[in-house]
Amino acid sequence: MADSKEIRQIVEKAVALALDSHLPKLHSAVVDRVLTDLPSTHEPAAATPSAAGTPLLVQAVANVQAGSTQKEILRALLDAASGYATRIALFVVKAGTAHGWQARGLGEEEAVKDFPLDMTAGPVLHAYHNRIVTPANIAEMDQGFVQRFGGPENEQLLVLPLVLKDKVAALLYADGGANGLLDASSLELLVMSASAWLEVASLRKQAHKEGGVNAGAMEQSVASIPAQATPSFADPFAAHTPAHTAMREPEPAAEVVEVAAHAAAASAAAPAADPFASMAAEDADTHRKAQRFARLLVDEIKLYNQAKVAEGRRNKDMYDRLKDDIEKSRATYQKRYGSTVAASGEYFQKEVVRSLAEDDLSVMGAGFRG
Repeated sequence: MADSKEIRQIVEKAVALALDSHLPKLHSAVVDRVLTDLPSTHEPAAATPSAAGTPLLVQAVANVQAGSTQKEILRALLDAASGYATRIALFVVKAGTAHGWQARGLGEEEAVKDFPLDMTAGPVLHAYHNRIVTPANIAEMDQGFVQRFGGPENEQLLVLPLVLKDKVAALLYADGGANGLLDASSLELLVMSASAWLEVASLRKQAHKEGGVNAGAMEQSVASIPAQATPSFADPFAAHTPAHTAMREPEPAAEVVEVAAHAAAASAAAPAADPFASMAAEDADTHRKAQRFARLLVDEIKLYNQAKVAEGRRNKDMYDRLKDDIEKSRATYQKRYGSTVAASGEYFQKEVVRSLAEDDLSVMGAGFRG
């Protein structure tokens, strides 16, 4: 009788032969099973926010334009914007100051009510002064706001101006909170839509008022028709007067639209001096284009170097931190406008100091050629 060692060898050989013959089939069976368990590559993917973004955005704009009063329009703006940013807050601007109205994602809707926003520096100043969407790092934001409401985990934020009659009537703050949701393009479209619709509402109200002045005969002809309440355009911020202004003599309720319109009218009555008014039209156009191009270049530097900008302001060594970016953009600017009539304006240099250093040349550091 064969010993155990010989038996083991015979069994091992038999098993090896069996595996050799069945291994290809086993391999194929395993692959088939895995493919069966995986989702079919031919099945349509579930709709995602990015895939369904256009219809959702169209509906959001439609919701804003469904509002007939200023309150309805602004609330619809906040509701719609909350689909494109985790945390948003609307601040109304009056007489050069900004105070909170309502928010989404910061607690209660009126969590920001009457909160005074610092407009003297950072992205708030930039958005207000330039009337453009301003991305920034939370380190650049009003620290009183940050201490009160915190900041987003990724530290990125946007400040969007709501412009009416060429005046900034409100500022929309937006950030991604804990989940990073922050769609700048969609938010900008919503704010622009709200601005346009608020102006339409204002024009409708104005037309109603003017039509009523000489409507005596018409009133007689429609006297039998039941009067309907006229949509209210009372200032939605009137009930949110900041505490420090509560002792003033109350002003008549007025829309943000009308505040901007009155400011625009006053501006028209006493227009600011145009620095290019004495130039030939073609030269003035070149100067304006150079200014805009310089602003675009510096905004791009700021957008992609937000942490460095914040550190440079704190340590007053902005140029050392951003030298490569500044000089590359300077070369781009010089290539386009360095040999034009706008060269004497030094717009790129001025924009670097204005935007990055907030008009404080010392922030740029000793290495910067002022």
